[in-house]
Amino acid sequence: MSVPRAVLTPGGLRLGRRLIPCTIGKGGVRGDKREGDGATPAGVLTVVGALYRPDRMARPLPWARAIGPRDLWSDGGADPDYNHLVRAPHGFSHERLRRGDPMYDLVLLTDWNWPHAVPGRGSAIFLHQWRRPGYPTEGCIAFARADLLRVARALPPGAEITVPEALIGRV
Repeated sequence: MSVPRAVLTPGGLRLGRRLIPCTIGKGGVRGDKREGDGATPAGVLTVVGALYRPDRMARPLPWARAIGPRDLWSDGGADPDYNHLVRAPHGFSHERLRRGDPMYDLVLLTDWNWPHAVPGRGSAIFLHQWRRPGYPTEGCIAFARADLLRVARALPPGAEITVPEALIGRV
């Protein structure tokens, strides 16, 4: 059985014969991703998990884990748990996973700089819901809610998303 694959293109995410509209980081695509640059990293991202808001949706995938009220994602370079799921209270810089907006109602986790994270190389590179069409992310790949659900069902753990180096400076 082959590994499911998707490819980021200038027109969206190519998933099989479908081209799914998406947005990427405000810093475009970069081959030298750094924390806070707003860029989507070039390379092959592997799906390693999924998180969802059980108060906002039914479990969308059998392998998805519920986001709890204390769940955070570490983005502090000095944190020994940098680029990992952590729990509040947490004394290092972090991002809340249980947001007031719907962007993280469903999140596909990738292996960008994970599990052996290099501080400063970038954290929290996810696939998630977009704010609105065309609105860039901080480095993630974002979709309309219905499209994100379609992508999540098609890309189980181990699936690969290729962000071609040819997109550096173009998207």
